[in-house]
Amino acid sequence: MAGEAIIRQAGSDDLDRFFAYLNDHLLDNGSGATALFMPMARAASRFGPERESAFRSACASALGQPGWRRLWLALDNDGGIAGHIDLRARPEGACAHRALLGMGVQRDARKQGLGARLIAVAAAWAASEAALDWIDLEVLSVNLPARQLYARCGFVQTGETADMFRIDGQALAYCFMSLALR
Repeated sequence: MAGEAIIRQAGSDDLDRFFAYLNDHLLDNGSGATALFMPMARAASRFGPERESAFRSACASALGQPGWRRLWLALDNDGGIAGHIDLRARPEGACAHRALLGMGVQRDARKQGLGARLIAVAAAWAASEAALDWIDLEVLSVNLPARQLYARCGFVQTGETADMFRIDGQALAYCFMSLALR
């Protein structure tokens, strides 16, 4: 059960199974009743080898270095990955005081409070780092469940770009949200 999941920071030895979990998670992108949650075509929803390599490198980078990333995994009672959250450096050089959030919860663990627990863990870590003052995120505006979760966790919408993406013939807006850590 997701409510009992153990959340811990991932190590390099977790990454292979994380990528397998992530590719399974991406199968849900815009399928059935699940909102489109990644800005990519449904048929192309995959985390390829080049992205895996960049992710590995980023996880090995020190906080404050360009491209750093930290990953936490929620593990169910059987040790399977029930969800994840990551914080990473913003690409803009003058934004070292801000981190970008990415997260996902496995289909069977959704709507059980795991997303809020993951956010709390990542936010607590970020708040403990003197260099970080903000967590930002970008979410497809059609993903109302995610936007509502982020708002419940204290994120405030800071903007929205209409027609940011055109995916599978649909024009989609992008919502920007931020959480002040101090």
